[in-house]
Amino acid sequence: MSISLPVNKRTGGFTLIEVMVVVVILSILAAIIVPKIMDRPEQARIAKAKQDIRALEAALNLYKLDNFTYPSTDQGLEALVSKPAGTPEAKNWKQGGYLDRLPKDPWGNPYMYLNPGAHGGIDVYSTGPDPQSEDDDIGNWSLD
Repeated sequence: MSISLPVNKRTGGFTLIEVMVVVVILSILAAIIVPKIMDRPEQARIAKAKQDIRALEAALNLYKLDNFTYPSTDQGLEALVSKPAGTPEAKNWKQGGYLDRLPKDPWGNPYMYLNPGAHGGIDVYSTGPDPQSEDDDIGNWSLD
């Protein structure tokens, strides 16, 4: 007489989406905690902007995984919140979006997006404390 035990067919490990969710959560936590523990507010704002840019870039990568391309510059970062119109068509856009809402940078301005970007690939950036695009921009091309 043999006793058979149920076998769990799922192998160990995490899916890409689970890993990306953890990265976004850690980024949000860091963006909240870093400004509170740092004495230098401008450096805290820059750190928050970098974390937001990383989170936006992660959401854009998930968008690309589903739709095989990044949104166009015209579709912009709004494509992460609501299904974009125009080309390229987002045939596999995830119901509910990739973000609940678009964050503003620490200076109250919207984050900027270019596809194709001036630095190759896509550019996600903040213009920093002043609204002009200059050398003080904080972008995904300059993250540590």
